[in-house]
Amino acid sequence: MEKNVGSMDRNIRFGAGAVLLIWGLVFKGGILLTLIGIVLLATGYLNFCPAYKLIGMNTDKK
Repeated sequence: MEKNVGSMDRNIRFGAGAVLLIWGLVFKGGILLTLIGIVLLATGYLNFCPAYKLIGMNTDKK
């Protein structure tokens, strides 16, 4: 897996993922918010986004 998520993008994914995960679990926001939060956290951790790969986008500055 080639990195395609840059540091700023990664930080945004961590922040938004954490908020959505907590919102979905604690405030009964639903399974969809929880899943989106998990996906955002995972893509931030792995520095890889399959959707970016499909559209040829890369925010990782080398």
